[in-house]
Amino acid sequence: MLWLIVAISAYLILAIVQLVDKYLLAGPIPSPKVYSFYVGALGILILILAPFVNFYVPEIKQIILSLVAGAIFIYALFWFYKALQKYEASRVVSAVGGILPIFTFGLVYVFSGGKEILKPWEFLSLILLILGGVLITYEKSKKISLKSFQISAIAAFFLALSFVLSKYVYMVLPFWSGYIWIKIGGFLMAIGFLLTREVRSKLFKVKIARVVGGWRPKKTAGIFLSNQAAGAGANILQNWAIALAPLICVPLINALQGVQYVALLIFVTLLSLTRPFWAKKVGLKEEISKEVIFQKLFAILLIGTGLALLVLK
Repeated sequence: MLWLIVAISAYLILAIVQLVDKYLLAGPIPSPKVYSFYVGALGILILILAPFVNFYVPEIKQIILSLVAGAIFIYALFWFYKALQKYEASRVVSAVGGILPIFTFGLVYVFSGGKEILKPWEFLSLILLILGGVLITYEKSKKISLKSFQISAIAAFFLALSFVLSKYVYMVLPFWSGYIWIKIGGFLMAIGFLLTREVRSKLFKVKIARVVGGWRPKKTAGIFLSNQAAGAGANILQNWAIALAPLICVPLINALQGVQYVALLIFVTLLSLTRPFWAKKVGLKEEISKEVIFQKLFAILLIGTGLALLVLK
């Protein structure tokens, strides 16, 4: 069950990354397409590791599969960032988190010709993790609108497709070789974004806006690069978990995102208590009431039970 530990570690890091993503999209880098370009373009830096790991040129069909998986991942991030920018984080995270494992399970079933099926306790764990993830991010006052759900569903579908294709890459190629080829695919998608006028016009411009003390270009660059480094580490761990886990367990890795939501809840609550003005400005203010506390605790119980089923079995 090494894949379980690796996946949980990835989501703990991603909780912090998501907070910073929201911070940057709220002001310094307001364009989801530009943000996606930066993420994809920086992914090419993984080539630095090529001389030190088992990297080689595989058969053309394996290269194509890897490139497609990487390109789709960056395209999915574009839709996710777009949803995160336009709608409340709670709506987007709740919708994507609930739909993503379902899409992944469906794609695994279809691609495997119906051969890959979860065991009863794994299926129960999947349901508990999904319900817990949705419940912990759900806000009664911010119901999911049709438009926000549509964008979230698009992001979830392409994320699921990328994860499943990545698993098929790792079933053939060694981890580092497959991962590097996938990142090359993400870089090529980023170059595709560069062909759009929106990215070209904003790429080398840094807007200075005021939220709390104002955005400063050097500070923004430092925060972005640090966050991307943390995100890259989490992404490596997430892909490693996908490579380690059986094909049918990929939906469970997606559902384990509930762990990220628990960590995110803790961070957001602390921000709401210590920096309420900043948290409100970037749409991260956490409502605190008896009803909400009960809801969050019940969600954590569901997620904990889902995890326990995976660990004990």
